[in-house]
Amino acid sequence: MGLTAISTIENDSVLIERTGRGDRDAFEELYRRFARPVLGMARRQLGDNGRAEEATQETFAAVWRSARSYRADRGTASAWLFAVARHAIIDRARQRAVPVAEVPEIASADAGPDEVAEVTWLAWRVHAALERLPERERAVLELAYWSGLSQTEIASYLDVPLGTVKTRTRAGLARLGPLLEELRT
Repeated sequence: MGLTAISTIENDSVLIERTGRGDRDAFEELYRRFARPVLGMARRQLGDNGRAEEATQETFAAVWRSARSYRADRGTASAWLFAVARHAIIDRARQRAVPVAEVPEIASADAGPDEVAEVTWLAWRVHAALERLPERERAVLELAYWSGLSQTEIASYLDVPLGTVKTRTRAGLARLGPLLEELRT
């Protein structure tokens, strides 16, 4: 090794030791020297810029917290720092990637869960109340509201006069109101 390489290794070791004593300037110098290679390694292994940036941040947070544990006699400073980076990258790789949700440009017209629950409850109340009506009134209301038939079509379908359909519809609706109130509570 040349003299420059040895002094850089020593300088990296000294920087980590100073960082271990809480020296922010030494930490910033370590960051300047190693952030780009750590980010590149994270990008290659994770394949995602966002997750690679997070792994790089985690790496340097871990360096700040654990710099006191570095021992120059066990290996070079860069080897220690890249080992810390590998652990951060592996941790990030184990976490599932969360897809970024896109914000829709227009609010959805679909009913939300609370609206769906309310509609379902209301439908149950209506069906339960209809079951309690006399058959003749129930048949007229069901044909009108669920089959979409006009009163004239209902009269033809049931083979009864139009006036009878109107009377049964009016009577059925009059009974339905109190039954719905009864089922409300």
